[in-house]
Amino acid sequence: MDPIFSSPFFLFTRFGSKRELVNFTTLISVADLSGHLGDPNWVICDCRHDLADTAAGRRAYSESHIPGARFVHLDADLSAPMTGRNGRHPLPDPERFARRVGELGISNSSQVVAYDASGGYYAARLWWMLRWLGHESAAVLDGGWAAWRKAPHPITNQIPVIKGSRFTVRRRAEMACDAGYIVANLGKPQPRLLDARSPDRFRGENETLDPVTGHIPGAANRFFKLNLETDGRFKPAAILRREFTELLGKNAPRDVADDCGSGVTACHNLLAMEVAGLAGSRLYPGSWSEWCSDPSRPVARQTVEQGPHS
Repeated sequence: MDPIFSSPFFLFTRFGSKRELVNFTTLISVADLSGHLGDPNWVICDCRHDLADTAAGRRAYSESHIPGARFVHLDADLSAPMTGRNGRHPLPDPERFARRVGELGISNSSQVVAYDASGGYYAARLWWMLRWLGHESAAVLDGGWAAWRKAPHPITNQIPVIKGSRFTVRRRAEMACDAGYIVANLGKPQPRLLDARSPDRFRGENETLDPVTGHIPGAANRFFKLNLETDGRFKPAAILRREFTELLGKNAPRDVADDCGSGVTACHNLLAMEVAGLAGSRLYPGSWSEWCSDPSRPVARQTVEQGPHS
């Protein structure tokens, strides 16, 4: 088993024998997931989505999905209502989200596996949010839906019967920051801002989602797709570590805040950094869509800095 996929720990049975359990906290391979289909302690979440057609993910799920998977919608489940000032995908209230997590059958002891068909960035949003609530046993399916189909592994259109669970929040508030934090640190060497959007949107070109173009002053660009190989799987941990280390310079992961358009693809960079062994960065959930909603906040449109592999 590839060490980037798991963190093993052991339990002793009442007869004294040692039994290994594996706690997946970043990525999981299709082979490892296939060995746990039907495991009552495992919860699979289908996070497929399309920003241009927000019903597309649910349609795809109804047609076929991984057996036992339940559908999780970016807007309905992983976001709060928009106000026009809080970004396109604001974080929901933690207790409200915890209730939804319980309705999905996730308890504090569940192993959660999230997947999508978009390189993992919608799945990474769920991964990050579960960690934000204090749940470490969550992983993203490496290669997603395409890798599962290619294997091939079983698919179904049957909707699982879900038994609700109780989920207790152990919120990790330090994992997120707000616009006030970013404003207070503008012009300072920390935090180091990493913007996960495409290079053209970062430069202020070809913006189709937000009413203002550009990026937060001082941010560097790390396009989330740079975390992936051509087959849609994540790059090896050593390569990711080298690339992010070159971009961060002397900044430690704890001195990094990740943003994007609306706090979704930034989670992909946070996952990649975790895979690389660079844990401790935080998410700016409102990201550019929240930032640019206030005309008093400064905007940069020239290229401040590009990642070394942009």
